[in-house]
Amino acid sequence: MKIAMASDHGALDLKKELAAWLAEQGHEVKDFGCDSPESCDYADFVEPACRAVSAGEFDRGIVLCTTGIGASITANKVHGIRCALCSEPFSAEMTRRHNNANVLALGAGCVGSLIARQIVTAFLTCEFEGGRHQRRIDKIAAVEGRN
Repeated sequence: MKIAMASDHGALDLKKELAAWLAEQGHEVKDFGCDSPESCDYADFVEPACRAVSAGEFDRGIVLCTTGIGASITANKVHGIRCALCSEPFSAEMTRRHNNANVLALGAGCVGSLIARQIVTAFLTCEFEGGRHQRRIDKIAAVEGRN
């Protein structure tokens, strides 16, 4: 799977760790930044990563900041992105099954390495169920189109 990743300085270490772990599993990972522990703004890196997911260049995206809140808000401003902030695997599973989320947000200050791996695994392995959920995704897209 092709995965776009981005973070700010507050989540740099977790992003690097997850990117290496994903690559070991055979995923193709592109890191859109940041690359330094110096203070920076998550939007500068999250937006390009999400644009690449929205354009179909990547299958999924993973964006991180200290809480995951700012990264998820930024991600959801990009047309075609359905980003969910998850702090445990069940939410990651359900956002794929019911919301067809294409971007996962994580808070490096909120989840440790082990739980982050479990969340990412759920996000990458669960499939969208379609059916009644597609109707809801279509309504989300209609809201997006009106704004």
